[in-house]
Amino acid sequence: MLPRFWRKIKYRYDLVGSYCENCQSFFYPPRNLCPHCRRRSKIKEIPFDGKGRVLSYTVVHDAPEEYKEEKPYVVALIELENGVRVISQLVCDPEEVEIGMEVKKAFRKYGEDGNSGIIYYGTKFVPDN
Repeated sequence: MLPRFWRKIKYRYDLVGSYCENCQSFFYPPRNLCPHCRRRSKIKEIPFDGKGRVLSYTVVHDAPEEYKEEKPYVVALIELENGVRVISQLVCDPEEVEIGMEVKKAFRKYGEDGNSGIIYYGTKFVPDN
């Protein structure tokens, strides 16, 4: 995929979910239909502010070769302020992480295609100090 088209995919650069105006439920990843309301659903796409707290986490010590600079790294289950839960990398020292700590979304590098290829960016989380 050409870089300019890849960069136009809004889901790559922000935390976008959906909201049902009928039952006031939030969803991530986005849905086209509310599982509670079904045909009565009134789904609207919305960006999430990205503030939340850590519910659980794990520290990855043995990762694929492309993540060798990041070892060890943290993957966390994060509950956003609206109740939506997401799984994401938490960018911090593994010794700093604790259940209940406040975090916020951050724009970070995911990886790249070879030494001279496309650099991929997206949403990760960082401590909200």
